[in-house]
This record gives sequence, C-alpha cells and structure tokens, in this order.
Amino acid sequence: MNTENNVLKKIKHKLVVSSQALPEEPLHSPFIMGRMAYAAYLGGASGIRANSVADIQEIKKTVDLPIIGIIKRVYEGSEVFITPTLKEVDELYREGVDIIAMDATDRTRPDGSTISELFPHIRETYKDQLFMADCSTFEEAAKAVELGFDLIGTTLSGYTEYTKDRSLPDFELVKQIVTNFSVPVIAEGGVSTPEELKTMFDLGVYSAVVGSAITRPMEITKRFVDAIQ
Repeated sequence: MNTENNVLKKIKHKLVVSSQALPEEPLHSPFIMGRMAYAAYLGGASGIRANSVADIQEIKKTVDLPIIGIIKRVYEGSEVFITPTLKEVDELYREGVDIIAMDATDRTRPDGSTISELFPHIRETYKDQLFMADCSTFEEAAKAVELGFDLIGTTLSGYTEYTKDRSLPDFELVKQIVTNFSVPVIAEGGVSTPEELKTMFDLGVYSAVVGSAITRPMEITKRFVDAIQ
C-alpha cells in the first residue's frame, strides 16, 4: 500500500470528522449531514466519515474532502453491521468513496463468512480501492494487516461483546498497533476532547476520527446534563 497516495496525504496527521445520524436520531437527514460536514470543513477538518450512499452524495455536494464511507445495515442473526457484506462494498465502490471502511472483527458475518474468507475476494475485485479495517483488538488488527487492508482503525474497541468493558478512548490498543505495524493507523472511538486527540497523535497515529463529540448534539447535551444531576 502506498502511503503517498494523494487521498492519504490529505488526512495525514489531520482530523477526520464523522458526520452520521441513525434513523432514530433527530438529525437523521442527508441534507443535515451535508451541512454538518460543511461546518466540520469550515472548522478545519481534513476528511469526513459518512454512513450511506445518500449521505455521501449530499456531503460530496458541500465539501471537497476525502470521504471514509460505510454502510450500516443490520442483518438478522449477525452482530456485524458496518459494511457487512459484498453488497455494501459494491454500493460504496460504485459511489466512488475514497476509503471504504468495514467491520474487520472476528465475528461471523451475515452470509456466514469471516473477514478472513471475505476480504481476499474483495481485495482482488477492487484492486485500486483503499480499505480501512474497523477493529476491536490487536489480534484483529494483525489479521487485517495480513489480509491487505490499507488502514487500520480502532473503531470497534469497546463495541464488541469481548471488548465492552474497555474504557475509551483505547490508548493502549492504539499504542500496540502503532508499535507493531507500519500500516497507517486511524484512531477512532471515544475521543471526546482535544487533549485526547492530541494524545492519539503523540502515540503516532496517522489520522484520527472524532464523531459524537462534534456532530451529535443530543449526546453532547446529555453529557452536560449528566454532569449536574
């Protein structure tokens, strides 16, 4: 993987803002996500992480920034929902997102496969596409590197059954991955203050994604309310 790739150079040592809202959330709307991405751009963000083709299309209208694209889709009988199958990968590829992120945990996918079984086919089919592995453990990151992912994210630490007791942000996991692999590491998950973001970069991450602390006002409000109750 060429770390001098133009897309990667644009996010190197920079902040990526996650602009997402699920259907049950008040800001769920491609238009609103587009404006949120624009606000992030004006604030200095160098990339956007976005969910769904509709949101990505709207965001592309408002900002000219690299996009890490995902499709969150729930399938019965599987815990994997971040770009879980080849179908979602194909949708994102056809939309032309810069980086496709997908769940790279050890969990069984909706079609019964594992990431070790699925990704080699994806890598062969989409040779020129950048792929980011959303991991929850060091072992999953190691497997993702072996499989040929271009970037490794700590996105799912704390969100799998076997990591749910971890405190976030997971500085220790980031440190382990950065120390052991040369693949660009994207810190993601639970970064809620500028100080935590700075610590991530001090640990040597290539880039970092911040979401809820910037683009989810309902969650931000809850934090303030909880502090006075």
